[in-house]
Amino acid sequence: MTTRRRFLLASASSLALLAITRSATAAGDDADLEALIARMTIEEKAGQLSLFADPLRLASRRINPDAGPSMVDSGLAQRIREGRLMGLFNGVGAADGRALQRIAVEQSRLKIPLIFGADVLHGLATVFPIPLGEAASFDPALAERTARAAAVESTAAGIHWTFAPMVDIGRDQRWGRVAEGAGEDPYLGALFAAARVRGFQGRKLSDADSLLACPKHFVGYGGALGGMEYNSAEMSEQTLHEVYLPPFKAAFDAGALSTMAAFNDLNGVPMMAHHRLMTGLLREQWRFRGMVVSDYTADRELVMHGVARNERDAARLSILAGVDISMQSDLYNQHLPSLVAGGEVPLAVVDEAVRRVLRTKKRLGLFDDPYRSLDPAAQRRDTRTPATLDLARESARASIVLLKNDRGVLPLRKTGQKIALIGPFGADTANLAGPWAPFSDMKDAVSLEQGLRNAMGGRATLTVVKGCDPERTIRGGIEDAVAAARDADVVLLALGETQDMSGEAASQTDILLPIEQQKLAEAVVAAGTPVVVLLRNGRALALEGAVRDAAALVVTWFLGTQTGNAIADVLFGEVSPSGRLPVSFPQSSGQQPFFYGHRSTGRPQTTAKDPYWKARYRYVSHDALYPFGHGLTYASFRYGDVEVGPGTLPWDGTITLAATITNTGRREAEETAQLYVRDRVASLTRPVRELKGIRKLRLAPGESARVTFTLSRAELGFHDEQMRFVSEPGAFDAWIAPSATAGKAATFELLGPAGAS
Repeated sequence: MTTRRRFLLASASSLALLAITRSATAAGDDADLEALIARMTIEEKAGQLSLFADPLRLASRRINPDAGPSMVDSGLAQRIREGRLMGLFNGVGAADGRALQRIAVEQSRLKIPLIFGADVLHGLATVFPIPLGEAASFDPALAERTARAAAVESTAAGIHWTFAPMVDIGRDQRWGRVAEGAGEDPYLGALFAAARVRGFQGRKLSDADSLLACPKHFVGYGGALGGMEYNSAEMSEQTLHEVYLPPFKAAFDAGALSTMAAFNDLNGVPMMAHHRLMTGLLREQWRFRGMVVSDYTADRELVMHGVARNERDAARLSILAGVDISMQSDLYNQHLPSLVAGGEVPLAVVDEAVRRVLRTKKRLGLFDDPYRSLDPAAQRRDTRTPATLDLARESARASIVLLKNDRGVLPLRKTGQKIALIGPFGADTANLAGPWAPFSDMKDAVSLEQGLRNAMGGRATLTVVKGCDPERTIRGGIEDAVAAARDADVVLLALGETQDMSGEAASQTDILLPIEQQKLAEAVVAAGTPVVVLLRNGRALALEGAVRDAAALVVTWFLGTQTGNAIADVLFGEVSPSGRLPVSFPQSSGQQPFFYGHRSTGRPQTTAKDPYWKARYRYVSHDALYPFGHGLTYASFRYGDVEVGPGTLPWDGTITLAATITNTGRREAEETAQLYVRDRVASLTRPVRELKGIRKLRLAPGESARVTFTLSRAELGFHDEQMRFVSEPGAFDAWIAPSATAGKAATFELLGPAGAS
């Protein structure tokens, strides 16, 4: 009874939406697609809803444009001829892609072109910083440029579609996939989501260098319980709509025409079967007209979730929920024909899914030119160009965050200074790309050691000692490291994670450095030489002991192709560090999940030394070690008081908030001013602060500038108990500050509607 009722409700909703969509489509420019759909058999329709890994190009992942096409597997060729797949993913190479496309458009009955997709999250041959690192730039325009460069390289290598950007909010640093997103804040996440979509897709989807974006994972994956990969997510509707959905909405508003359904269940309903969100919200409320693809075999996993009786039932639930494309499991090919024949899935539901797929292929220009983005000459021309490498270096520099710089140990001098580079990542080249860079061509990537030598030439002494492996001791390693430290003027201690410690399937129960590295740090710092810790990481870390107490701390994330050159640029002061933390660094792993925008409790901690009976842990205060938005430069800045004009925001008007910022240091530097607000009294508890604006400004020593932000009541709204988006008159605090915990608040009032009592 329950299953039948679910089917009837889902079918009725889907058919109502389909009637509206199809009438609009048929009357528009897609009459050719309607004619094509009318000619298709149910088997061919199921094929257009099935996506598979590319066996021809996946094994080699060749980026070499001079290599000729490989032999096409006969089984794959036959499947293409029979129209039993809509495309292939994670294969690279224009020549091979052209050979596969030729089979589709010259040997199949309907001549429907294939689409080639790939996981291009932060570059193809040229690797940019991991998305979390790039988010530390607080510069969405820079992310748009790197996404554009990645699109040019990817399309030159025969790719039409990237399974990016990853826009999940990451508030638990135990979750490995924090590395793939833009951090803990929905406002910052939305800015970067939209920027990356614009960068990937370019001016027009049918352009040869346009890469179809696929924001993922829809939705709530970042809220996995305990930070454990693939786990369930439990959250209120308010949290879903105010934290996890805004980056998706921003991405779709920017033009993204595909999205990927998440692995997780949300409040007990797996996203692969979540009709209310996948169809009700996405299609009916947001009017999203693109296509939804499953994650890898995620439809089959409905059986293990315990909501599908078998794989056939899993296919039924997925297509009825609104998941257009089955990735890798082949369930749609196997079961949609019989599900339609048996009346369990309306043919109109299948037709609309096919319509979305074909319409997207048409928007990409594949029907007009099936060989677009399959030109070996373009691959030779557009891969790892000097301009792309320069951009990789620029992006890497902007991603670096200086957390601490006691006694001005940085910047370093290139001459007259003996430097010891110690740690497992000093000369390492195997972990420069970071997680999810499967096609990276790192043979010419610049290690930290090489970057330092490039900058220093022969003018200074650099001693390199490994000390330990990332998770293993080396006989005599610590002794050699201590000796090098004692003989140096300054130590660069390169510590952190290997690239497989972050990313998918890399959740951690704690977020400490491996014990072998911590022991190395304790011994090196005890030698007495000033130590600069360089962290390579894909998440916020809980820093302890000598690492936490080092003279300087620098977060370098995984910076990609130009790692060493970019770090050297910052260490030697060629550029002043400008990055800001997109995730809060906790004092302890046990604070997770930890984020600045938490709600106030009835017994909030007011100072770090609050006694018992406050919302805090017994031995650890409810504070970050380094908060969201924090980052130092080689200058210092003074923030003036926040100016709120008349102090009132009319119901249908705006208010301008401003502050004067002065460079009180000795060097020119870039500062990132951040606007935060707090609703003092509301019908529901609200976050203690919410980011509402970012302004970057470059100031010379002694120079001042006035930064301004404009707010309307829409930016102060929230979802009430009935899930209505409301703004409530009343007092608000506002900060213009260098981080989420800094600054002095000013107050303004949102007035009620004209005529309201």
